[in-house]
Amino acid sequence: MSRVCELTGKRPMVGNNVSHANNKTKRRYLPNLNDVTLQSEALNRGIKLRISAAALRSVDHRGGLDRFLAKAKDAALSDRALKVKKEIAKAQAPQA
Repeated sequence: MSRVCELTGKRPMVGNNVSHANNKTKRRYLPNLNDVTLQSEALNRGIKLRISAAALRSVDHRGGLDRFLAKAKDAALSDRALKVKKEIAKAQAPQA
């Protein structure tokens, strides 16, 4: 399973461990990923995603998964998230 956030596209970063003697060795900074089930109001069901803690806060801030995906850029979303975004847009189309 890749270490990539499905909503924001956050990936591992590369940097250095720096010792007290200023020796530098390569290391990876991994994103804080969590397996969560987010509820979609339009679809009336839960969607399992692997997202970062920062993305979870963003979803809460924007008012839920449906609103987050409506504003999200397609380039950052995973294939599963894009599929859910299209399903939500299709479910909301008759209401508008």
